[in-house]
Amino acid sequence: MSEIQYRTAKNIKEAVTLMAAAKGKGYILAGGTDLLVQMKAGTREPGTIIDVKKIPEMVRITEKGGAFTIGAATPAAVIGEHPTLRKAWPGVVEAINLIGSTQVQGRASAGGNLCNASPAADSVPALVAAGCVVRVQGPEGKRDIPVEEFNVGPGKTSLKPGEIVVSLTLPKRPKNASDAYLRLIPRTEMDIAVVGVGVSLAMKGDKVVDARVGLGAVAPTVLLVDKAAKALVGSTLDDAALDAAAQACSDACKPIDDKRGTVKYRTKIAGVLLKRAAMIARDRINGIEHRGHR
Repeated sequence: MSEIQYRTAKNIKEAVTLMAAAKGKGYILAGGTDLLVQMKAGTREPGTIIDVKKIPEMVRITEKGGAFTIGAATPAAVIGEHPTLRKAWPGVVEAINLIGSTQVQGRASAGGNLCNASPAADSVPALVAAGCVVRVQGPEGKRDIPVEEFNVGPGKTSLKPGEIVVSLTLPKRPKNASDAYLRLIPRTEMDIAVVGVGVSLAMKGDKVVDARVGLGAVAPTVLLVDKAAKALVGSTLDDAALDAAAQACSDACKPIDDKRGTVKYRTKIAGVLLKRAAMIARDRINGIEHRGHR
């Protein structure tokens, strides 16, 4: 391995300058829980590592007008302990808090999980369901990307040369709205999702008036499943609507066979998890709490 330069950026502008100067060989160190493992495995060979943990806006959570902005390097443990964020977006928080072990949570970040661009990333289906917007900054300035458009393939993002992820913004919650994330894993803890489903609902009375569905580990990127959301909107989450939404999720699947699951299994489970996550989101709207879902 060639010599690696380690730099600590004091602000976002400096981080962008360092990233651009690295000419494609720069890697951001947010938590390092993916990067350091990949370096040990020889799948990543940075020329420059740019540590962004010293940049205040990269490691804090702010609320403005009901919307939450999460710094890209904010540790998952900090996100999990934020009371108002947890109340507004419980599904997003529980998804982020599935990234690794308790020890890993102290370093791992949602921004890093997103930039790793794994189709099976736990945080991303929940962020897609939430309508999250990714703020990036580069030599040409700032731009915002809907989270479902950020990753373009396994290990590949839509970042341009010199760009870094600065923050993730979750929109203001309407009244009577909540979300949920469920995944299926072979083991009880710390495994990669066979399927992951995020569902966000808004309701008026007993009817769904808005919905978004994110589906992970069943295609090269995490999917926004509009047909599933449309099947839920206008319904009371009756069996017919849930069946239609589940079928839409199964139809959207383009999975692979691997040691964790077959194409047929993943396709079936996608619909099952959609139904369960939708019901959990509805229960939360009605004040019934669910905890510990995996």
